[in-house]
Amino acid sequence: MQSFDDIFAIAAKRKGGPQALNALLPPPLSADELRAITDENWLSGLSKSVFQAGFNWKVVDKMWPGFQAAFHGFDPGRCAMLTDEDLTALTGDRRIVRHGAKIRSVQENAVFLIELAKQHGSASAAFAEWPSDDFVGLLALLKKRGSRLGGTTAQYALRSMGRDGFILSRDVVARLMVEGVIDKAPTSQKAMRTVQDAFTLWQKQSGRSLQEISRVLAMSIG
Repeated sequence: MQSFDDIFAIAAKRKGGPQALNALLPPPLSADELRAITDENWLSGLSKSVFQAGFNWKVVDKMWPGFQAAFHGFDPGRCAMLTDEDLTALTGDRRIVRHGAKIRSVQENAVFLIELAKQHGSASAAFAEWPSDDFVGLLALLKKRGSRLGGTTAQYALRSMGRDGFILSRDVVARLMVEGVIDKAPTSQKAMRTVQDAFTLWQKQSGRSLQEISRVLAMSIG
């Protein structure tokens, strides 16, 4: 496995040099900035990524004000109390993408966020305080206790909210395979832990965030 500096050099050569590459590497939010995000915004962000998964992102973006209205501003307390009748009615609401399972996930993820808030004081605190060297543990939590937050959906959701982490995109997976970290897209807990260990090592070598490392890996390929 090459050092991070070696991989950075590959990406920099492709992107016009180190300065140009660094300009493409925005930092994630700080822990304090993450704690300031309301739980309503967390539910909105998770829900947006769920609805975007396998769908046209621009369409969802354009419709999002309608989603905000339909789901009461994504207030976790109100969304957690949505009844089966409410959810059925929403499948006919033209303001939103009428996908029954994804609509139900809003209610289920509201319950999940409320549970996190009870344990940590707020959902924001839970996301802010989770250690970067166990990012895969956070992904496993979202997959197990959240709704429709498996695969890369949670990875994109956390990135959109500013939480530090990596996204196992096609290009990132390709670089990890080139480096001998994995031999195929990681799906098992063991493979994900191996990926985490590689990112943690590169983080120690570089002092950079997981997000920056992830982007450099991607740009070293695509």
